[in-house]
Amino acid sequence: KEAARRYGYEKYTTRWEDIIKDKEVAVFDNNGPNNVHAEPCIAAAEAGKHIICEKPLARNAEEAKKMLDAVKKYKVKHMCAFNYRLVPAIRLARKLIEEGKIGRIFHFRAQYLQEWIVDPDFPYVWRLDKEVAGSGALGDFSHIVDLARYLCGEPGTVQAITKTFVTERPLPNDPSKKAKVEVDDAFVSIVEFKNGAIGFLEGSRFCPGRKNYEYFEINGEKGSIFFNLENMNFLHVYFKDEDPQDTRGFHAVDVTEAYHPYFDKWWPHGHIIGWENTFVHEAFHIIDAAVNNTELSPYVATFEDGYRAAVICDAILEAAETGKKVEIVY
Repeated sequence: KEAARRYGYEKYTTRWEDIIKDKEVAVFDNNGPNNVHAEPCIAAAEAGKHIICEKPLARNAEEAKKMLDAVKKYKVKHMCAFNYRLVPAIRLARKLIEEGKIGRIFHFRAQYLQEWIVDPDFPYVWRLDKEVAGSGALGDFSHIVDLARYLCGEPGTVQAITKTFVTERPLPNDPSKKAKVEVDDAFVSIVEFKNGAIGFLEGSRFCPGRKNYEYFEINGEKGSIFFNLENMNFLHVYFKDEDPQDTRGFHAVDVTEAYHPYFDKWWPHGHIIGWENTFVHEAFHIIDAAVNNTELSPYVATFEDGYRAAVICDAILEAAETGKKVEIVY
């Protein structure tokens, strides 16, 4: 009620069912914890609402598939909130790859590193609860799983290690009691793509000094690309045959010009945007799709992409548990 008053909303509710029943609502935005993604989104699809759902799409691939089936059956627009696809520099990376600027891809490596639960006394929150979250760092950092597909194509197999460094955490309301942590604090996965490229994915919540470090690098026969979210307005590129031999090397592209993705809708050239702008891009795309029947795929993540990311995440967990290479099957 206070939030509605503060921000000027005409209506508020604490029940998602009320939103779905409201005939004035055209788009259902699900930002709840992972265990309340499937049921509300499926109900929203049945009610004919277009949907944007936070990532990961679900706790596992089985739930994600039910969500995908529902939006297909009821023919509603659907978005999975992998918002890093909507960073202008990453859109530019996709464009350069599509244009063949780096040629055949050999390597994809990505890291997503944070430090927020290094302290063993950090309390047991929902992201550490397997029943609620499904997985730990892997689900949280599934952005890099999605970017691997988005930029390099479909993976064929994965191998993996996961680790839980702190196996018990104090309860938030009673620190004298502890709960068992059953999700991963960190993961490392080796990926072999169907196009022959190989990849490396790493995510961890146990990296002191790393606040929100999301990095990827792609190496191809004609050049390389790398990106760091902590400097998100720049894309670093190297095209080995385009520069004189004595000055070859990576150079930083300032992705803030009107001819760059999205920037014709923002500030004068050279003025940066931030992480929050990617959510404006999400809102634009889902509203445009709902009003004008535009397509979201392939540049905006849909429930299909969310489902495929869930399949890959499940395979990574299986590979870590069994110690075997696991094939990706959608």
